[in-house]
Amino acid sequence: MLDAVQEIVRKFRRKPDILEMPGNHRYQPDSLKPYFGHDNIARFYFDVEWALLKVLAKLNILPPKTTVLLTDEMCQTLRSKITTTLEDAIERAITKHDIRALLAAVRYFLMATRKHLAAILARWFHIPATSYDTIDTARIVAYKRAFWEVSFPALLKLIGSLKVKVVELADTVQIGRTHGQHAEPITVGFWLATVLERIIDIAEHLVAREAELVGKFSGPVGAYNCQVALGFEKKSQKMFGKTFEELVLAELKLSPAPISTQILPPEPLARFLLEFTLLSGALGQISRDCRNLQRTELAEIVEPFEGTQDGSSAMPHKRNPITWEGVEGIYTIVKDEFHKVLDVVISDHQRDATGMCVMREFPGIVVLTQYQLEMVNRIVPRITANKEALERNFAIDRHLVLSEAVYIALVMAGYEGDAHSLVNHTLVPRSQASGRHLIEELILLAKEKSELEPVIENIPSMLINWLQIPEGFTGYAGEKALEVARRADDLIEKYGPKKEA
Repeated sequence: MLDAVQEIVRKFRRKPDILEMPGNHRYQPDSLKPYFGHDNIARFYFDVEWALLKVLAKLNILPPKTTVLLTDEMCQTLRSKITTTLEDAIERAITKHDIRALLAAVRYFLMATRKHLAAILARWFHIPATSYDTIDTARIVAYKRAFWEVSFPALLKLIGSLKVKVVELADTVQIGRTHGQHAEPITVGFWLATVLERIIDIAEHLVAREAELVGKFSGPVGAYNCQVALGFEKKSQKMFGKTFEELVLAELKLSPAPISTQILPPEPLARFLLEFTLLSGALGQISRDCRNLQRTELAEIVEPFEGTQDGSSAMPHKRNPITWEGVEGIYTIVKDEFHKVLDVVISDHQRDATGMCVMREFPGIVVLTQYQLEMVNRIVPRITANKEALERNFAIDRHLVLSEAVYIALVMAGYEGDAHSLVNHTLVPRSQASGRHLIEELILLAKEKSELEPVIENIPSMLINWLQIPEGFTGYAGEKALEVARRADDLIEKYGPKKEA
């Protein structure tokens, strides 16, 4: 077999690594290629196999003289030569099995070092493992490292940037909108805080779900058959007071699943990827809001437009919200990708192979969400609120938007009719025609209908004045915005880079 492997190795020698990740190449951030780039996948498999060898050495199961080869230098030498492309080629040409192909490549490169005892050490790779001890565990290592080293720092950066905008705009009045219609006054900071709170919540859940990601080293059916029968388990317990599985996974900074079959229980990874899907949706939310608020007739939010940027191939005057549109659109892909996760939560008995190809696509959820994160991180610090547009839009219906307060005030003041109907069908048309506030129209109507006079007298004068100043009718919008900003600070303080004293 080594001769056949050598021919394949020669074919791929000096070829650059293929670092494509699942999904469209257009949406693949370089930051995740060390974890999910195609040729790096086999390297994570190798990491698990190397951890296994180190445990065999600790247990004095490896031939003693071979342990001198278990150096960091040897590990890096072999790891750098292994690629998934090479593994795939060996699998197709020789083994018809991915992990057997990986092992063939590792053994070839180990023998090529011409180190004494290399041939003996090569025989001990993958003992006493099954393929999915290696594959499932390696995938979890990649997900966890990508999360802590790339995705979570990017998420904290976004939370910090949004928090700054929330504080800056906490008291900047904006008309609230429901069903696309003017509703009641809020503030720009409050609007942003509603999205920021969702992102903070998802960040906390992601940390919790990441902690639940576990590995396995339980054999072909999950019952540790060979580990028990051939003494691996007994030695582990006697020498270290831990299971063999615990020792191997500890080398990878993982804990074992409480129980497994040939594969890991699917729920921990599914929950982890669900949180990424929800994060993608939250990023889609702020994107939809911002692109709508950038409409020509609204123009309340301004997206930076680069000096060399073109808004339209046909209409040079256009300033299309292309970033926001792209980020929102990607959520459509991510949620559809998550359907694949749900499709493989079932398996025949202790395992079948129908989910193998599907699970290779799972990192696409993280990849696409990371792309969204990086896009939004570039733009959020530079967005601005157009206060002139905010005031202009608010003024359109400022005389109408306190309708809820007026109708409730009527009820509280003793009006015995249908207060909602009075406001809706009488006061609103009058106010629309005159441009006066609803409360002003109510006072005028009371002069025409004497039964309303005692009702007006029961409404406190301070409230009557307040109902003519809708800009002050923002409730706790500013306070809630700052409350969420403090939550953002707490999260960043807990998980962000520690400042030196």
